[in-house]
Amino acid sequence: MELLASSSTASLSPHFAISSIYKNHNCIAKVATLQITISVGLFPGAAMETSADMDCRSSIKESLNVLFSISYGQLKLRRYSGTLQKLMDCSERFRQHVSVHFVRLLVGVMLVMSLSVAVSKSPSWALTEENLLFLEAWRTIDRAYIDKTFNGQSWFRYRENALRNEPMNTREQTYMAIRKMLATLDDPFTRFLEPEKFKSLRSGTQGALTGVGLSIGYPTQFDGSPAGLVVISAAPGGPANRAGILSGDVILAIDDTSTKTMGIYDAAERLQGPEGSSVELTIRSGPEIKHVALTREKVSLNPVKSRLCKVPGSGRDSPRIGYIKLTSFNQNASGAVKEAIDTLRSNGVNAFVLDLRDNSGGLFPEGIEIAKIWLDKGVIVYICDSRGVRDIYDTDGSNAIAASEPLAVLVNKGTASASEILAGALKDNKRAVLFGEPTYGKGKIQSVFELSDGSGLAVTVARYETPAHTDIDKVGVIPDHPLPTSFPKDEEGFCKCLQDPTSTCHMNRIQLFAR
Repeated sequence: MELLASSSTASLSPHFAISSIYKNHNCIAKVATLQITISVGLFPGAAMETSADMDCRSSIKESLNVLFSISYGQLKLRRYSGTLQKLMDCSERFRQHVSVHFVRLLVGVMLVMSLSVAVSKSPSWALTEENLLFLEAWRTIDRAYIDKTFNGQSWFRYRENALRNEPMNTREQTYMAIRKMLATLDDPFTRFLEPEKFKSLRSGTQGALTGVGLSIGYPTQFDGSPAGLVVISAAPGGPANRAGILSGDVILAIDDTSTKTMGIYDAAERLQGPEGSSVELTIRSGPEIKHVALTREKVSLNPVKSRLCKVPGSGRDSPRIGYIKLTSFNQNASGAVKEAIDTLRSNGVNAFVLDLRDNSGGLFPEGIEIAKIWLDKGVIVYICDSRGVRDIYDTDGSNAIAASEPLAVLVNKGTASASEILAGALKDNKRAVLFGEPTYGKGKIQSVFELSDGSGLAVTVARYETPAHTDIDKVGVIPDHPLPTSFPKDEEGFCKCLQDPTSTCHMNRIQLFAR
């Protein structure tokens, strides 16, 4: 443009020729469009150039020749008069020709975009209330479950496949889809709880339960014995305890239904029921198989029993041992232990025995709080996931009320879960001497989540390690010393063993508290 502005003939025909080309720039676009449509093939018939199109191309070429024939300030014009008329005719034909194809192109693009949006949004439009409940359960597992490989499967792909293929027209079908989803994790402790079961679980941790007073689990060893569910503990004074059912007994059937492939939570549901109703168990106790009929009753879950045991001695230094039996970790547990310690202290005890035998666990936070009662400082437990240590629970001693007196802890194969956390913390911090046999070995932690319809999920969220970084899952906490085989499990029998030097279960104070 600068060259043209400085030319003395800038107002002559070359400027007009340039203007005509700019005014008819659609003609150039027309040729370019024809070349593109030949390659892409958007429109039928657009792949062949008509004679009018060829004429238009020729007009442009001639006009460009006019433009580029300017040399050293002199214009060399070549046959441009006829060309300008052709350009004008070409422009009109192009507007008519391209408008049709442009509309076709625009409609086509809009149609494709509309279809794409419709396809991308169609799953959201199709979600029902049942689908949303399933997704709520799926998200809970996605966020909380310990194994982020989800047992070696694509968790997102499972969600999409389930929404596409699993029937979820009724609430029961949705529950079935959730159970099927959880089954793919191959984790018996991660399970679905229908509203009534979820309510029952909550009542069990709050202090009362209607059933037969049994805590059950899966066998930890396979010695060729019949498959079934193992008795972890029988609640003292409960129907099962009165019938002589012991820790280690195997439940082979419940009301003639085999437990060979039965889950522990299905079994627990069968054992519970209305107060006064009956249930029949087939039990293997050692080599003996027996049938036991039990009547369900409301089992009080008062978690603590205590007793002052006076051991013969001389003077003020005669042993006065405070025996505390902790049977479960419900919401009352830590408060009940503190109360028992205060009561025994008022009677002048100078040592404690904490009996965790047949305590199958309960609320994790209660286990932590009870550990703080006995420890002046130190790590209580490490919480781990698939990447390693995720959290550390420790204490600075601010909650300790019994951190100085000698302490012995009694454990057996019925000691499980939160009981093992407590026993491991007291052992590894050298606060207590452990007596008995290896514990059950449940090293996984579950959290309970309520869903929007009142149902719930119990989800394995972590595993734990003792303060010495021992993973006790399926191994258990190993005690320091064994107990005499005839050592009793009740507080009255315990005191007699300490008081009678001639009994087969006798242990003196030095044996009980020496490391």
